[in-house]
Amino acid sequence: MNLTDPIFTDKTIAREYLEHTRWADGVYCPHCGGVDRIKKMEGKSHRPGLLQCGDCRKQFTVTVGTIFERSKVPLNKWLLATFLMASSKKGISAHQLHRSIGVTYKTAWFMFHRIREAMRSDDGPFGVGGGHVEIDETYIGKEPGVKKSKTARGGAHKMKIMTLFNRNRGMAKSVVIDDLRVSTMTKVVSENMAREAKMLTDEASQYKLMADKVAAGHDTVNHSAGEYGRGEIHTNTVEGFYSIFKRGMKGVYQHRGKQHLHRYAAEFDFRYNHRAAKEIDDTMRANAILRGAEGKRLTYRRTNSVVA
Repeated sequence: MNLTDPIFTDKTIAREYLEHTRWADGVYCPHCGGVDRIKKMEGKSHRPGLLQCGDCRKQFTVTVGTIFERSKVPLNKWLLATFLMASSKKGISAHQLHRSIGVTYKTAWFMFHRIREAMRSDDGPFGVGGGHVEIDETYIGKEPGVKKSKTARGGAHKMKIMTLFNRNRGMAKSVVIDDLRVSTMTKVVSENMAREAKMLTDEASQYKLMADKVAAGHDTVNHSAGEYGRGEIHTNTVEGFYSIFKRGMKGVYQHRGKQHLHRYAAEFDFRYNHRAAKEIDDTMRANAILRGAEGKRLTYRRTNSVVA
């Protein structure tokens, strides 16, 4: 698929493509789930793609119940934005999108946050069956309302992200955290990692204090002593993930609020988890976003901030 594909230029073809992707196993009503009495609404008085459910009597189109619902932006432009997001390794700015597809910056910014919501997923606990899970944390940007202190540790004034990497499945999951307290980090790990997993971390004391509560085993590497791996004991994979994440966040998304940081993290998680190493191409990534668009509609408040 390339940028001249008809699904990116023709809204009717775009709608048909979304119908094929969302309803690959058959049309169903997004209101009641009915599948047996779906009728296509014909005639000039009905908009293209309108269907009616014979069970609940409600009408719907393929966009109902998705991030595209009630959007005034043509669906072909939505699919183009989705493809660009899926194929840009370090992300794409809203300014670039608004210039590329002919929408306002405000619209482009909102579209991208909707797409990031479609990228978010719950892949269940990592390390099921005793697998290895690498865990690390990183700093990005500036924590709202916190001033840089000469006496505090280097990252105290920055926003914090904790990432788990599941070696068995080759997947990453990043969580925005408010602080690096043992209780905070323990809660994140216990919610996202199976109790039988083996935890691999650096020498940070928080991991040592939580290990017995959240994991069946714990091995560390001592980075401060110049140690970065002993066979399978290392955190090199999650650190490699951070190298891509930081290049994107610093080079493309230079200004981002903490209230949206979890969506940016989900974007980089998604592309990493659907990377080419898994024989997944740009089109397959974009289609995965379309399938994840259901049930994740976002709306504007009067302040124009995006809310879930």
